[in-house]
Amino acid sequence: MNRFSPFPRLTGARPEPVLLLLTASALVAGGVAWLGHDQDTADLLWALGTVAAIVPAVGWVLAALHRGHAGVDLIAVLALCGTLAVGEYLAGALIALMLATGRTLEAAARRRATRDLRALSEHAPSSAHRRTADGVSGIPVGEVVPGDLLVVGPGEVVPVDGRVEGTAADLDESVLTGESLQVRRTAGEGVRSGAVNAGAAFALRAMASARDSAYAGIVRLARDAGAERAPVVRLADRFAAWFLPLTLVVAGLAWLLSGSAVRAVAVLVVATPCPLLLAAPVAVVSGISRASRRGVVVRDGGALENLGRARTLLLDKTGTLTGGRPRVLDVVAAPGRRSAEVLRLAASVDQYSPHVLAGTIVAAARERGLALSVPSGVTEEPGRGAAGVVDGRAVSVGRSDASGDRPGWARAVDNRVLLDGAAVAWLTVDGRPEGAVVLGDPLRPDAPRTLRRLREAGIERLTMLTGDRPEPAREVGTVLGLDDVRAGLDPAGKVAVVRAERERAVTVMVGDGVNDAPALAAAGIGVALGARGSTASSQAADVVLTTDRLDRLADAVLIAVRARRIAVQSALGGMLMSLAAMAVAAAGLLPPAPGALLQEAIDVAVILNALRALRLPSAARPVLPPDAETLVHRFASEHDDLQNVLAAVRAAADALSDGPGPRALAAVEEAYRLLSERLLPHEHAEEHQLYPAIAPSLGGPEATATMSRVHTEIDRLTQRIAAHLRLAHAEGGLSAGQLDDLRACLYGLHSVLRLHFAQEEENYFSLAE
Repeated sequence: MNRFSPFPRLTGARPEPVLLLLTASALVAGGVAWLGHDQDTADLLWALGTVAAIVPAVGWVLAALHRGHAGVDLIAVLALCGTLAVGEYLAGALIALMLATGRTLEAAARRRATRDLRALSEHAPSSAHRRTADGVSGIPVGEVVPGDLLVVGPGEVVPVDGRVEGTAADLDESVLTGESLQVRRTAGEGVRSGAVNAGAAFALRAMASARDSAYAGIVRLARDAGAERAPVVRLADRFAAWFLPLTLVVAGLAWLLSGSAVRAVAVLVVATPCPLLLAAPVAVVSGISRASRRGVVVRDGGALENLGRARTLLLDKTGTLTGGRPRVLDVVAAPGRRSAEVLRLAASVDQYSPHVLAGTIVAAARERGLALSVPSGVTEEPGRGAAGVVDGRAVSVGRSDASGDRPGWARAVDNRVLLDGAAVAWLTVDGRPEGAVVLGDPLRPDAPRTLRRLREAGIERLTMLTGDRPEPAREVGTVLGLDDVRAGLDPAGKVAVVRAERERAVTVMVGDGVNDAPALAAAGIGVALGARGSTASSQAADVVLTTDRLDRLADAVLIAVRARRIAVQSALGGMLMSLAAMAVAAAGLLPPAPGALLQEAIDVAVILNALRALRLPSAARPVLPPDAETLVHRFASEHDDLQNVLAAVRAAADALSDGPGPRALAAVEEAYRLLSERLLPHEHAEEHQLYPAIAPSLGGPEATATMSRVHTEIDRLTQRIAAHLRLAHAEGGLSAGQLDDLRACLYGLHSVLRLHFAQEEENYFSLAE
């Protein structure tokens, strides 16, 4: 058996189908005898079917008593014995078949509901291939230690967390993330255990043991998912505690008042087995299974039930609401310089720097197709940055030592960095400041949509907890429409806020880092972003998102709300139907045999209703067809490529502040060239290709009408800039009278484009996997 598998592999015949076969055979054979006018043989066969059900039912009763409570299986035993005592052999055979059918349906429902969790554990690898000086040898996965060089063959499961070495790896991470698209991991990139090699064999440097790897943690969560019964299931037990004596009282009164033991037996028949004990566990386990298929592992039924009752959600900022990785937000060039050249020089020097911001700058330059130069004489001083010679000039990137008077463009960068809570890498060339690269951690594109869906799911209060400064934290809170923002918190401060919120409502805490682990443990439900989060946060959490998408949190809450509602609905609905049938039977209007058939129908109905929890809620995010997803990925990539166009528009507006000179005219001409050659074709393609492709998933063409209006405004502003340029060329240059309107057009266009890009990324691009 797989050493990581928390689920035993069942062998041999299952008892439920065997019991079903025996009782069905006895009922059918007795029916044949009855049709042949052999009543004695029919009664004998039906009685044998009844006895066949009594034996396991007594075992279930004894097992329940051993656990400290008397379950409703006791009613089944009494009903079966009662039919034998009063000679209602057909009713006894029907009850036996009903009991066997109910148990078989319940077992089948549980197997279906746990199928995804079981597949999760059975997917865990049991061996690995280790490369040594003597060649490649197979070893048990438990013997892998950090630092080992492993070989992962085609179709094999990555055994431990590691780093790709040598050639790139093509991986299927659907088991971890729920996303079907293959991903490519290049040399040096991290790979999580549990991914499947979808390409050629590749080398993997182990970074953790199997026990400490990501997939082992997911399997442990899956194992724990069945270890604790949910509160809604315990609630069903409490209902059964009074349902059992009520049934006995009603049966006794029916016998006492009518003098007919048959009525008492009929009451017992329609009360057996209690549907609420079948429905609640099936609904909860179905919800856990449905969540696992969306890349959400729920530790146990209690966590799912509590998640469905949550009304307050607390979220960490960095890595949870934001991407957790720095990105180039803007490139500012000194007058006379171009932003593309500033980024190219900075990236050329930073190519050999191990600093995380240096890697971000280099990646941004390569994404924009800039040709980097090979620097010479590169040196790096920790905390200050890198320096070297690029194309014969002394270039440095990093912290600025400038003091005293600074040029206006540099002071503007300082102000922006302060207001945005961003970082900045200054570029100096031959000792003079020539530009700056502004870096920050932007919001996740799916964060706004996720929070809106959470409010629709019943979350009433959204609060952000962060150790960041108040100014950038409040800006994030404003953009996302949060109810409260708590900034400047250390781990102890987060725990204090969580405990205070927990006193008022069922509270969920969402985080990804080591510093979030105490708060996750203190919350009613802790949710960890396990795709890039720390092991400590995942171990402290009740729910782990195995994919790096925040919108899976909204999926999990919607699934939990629906599963809890279905569990309660099925349990109470089944119990009320049983109570109504008991009243009819006590009045003598429902004989035992028809009552058994009615109760069978009730059981089947509530179990089938409970299985609805396996379906994704109707409020889940829209699903795009494959061709639309392909277009989304294309246009999302173009957004990245168009950032320098936005920078050029802003730079042209800034250049007009120095007056209508040749430099200002050249900046406006360059901005218009980029707008007409690159931006407008992108917007027109979106209008005629992307929007028609995604509109059906969003409810029709009206869903994109507002964004189409923005395209019209972008066209209008661009044409207005073109008109100013024609006037300038006719008059030999820009006039002072043009400056205010032209500057307003450029600044306005820059703002419209930033907002438009953000809206598309949040509302459309975030729908794609």
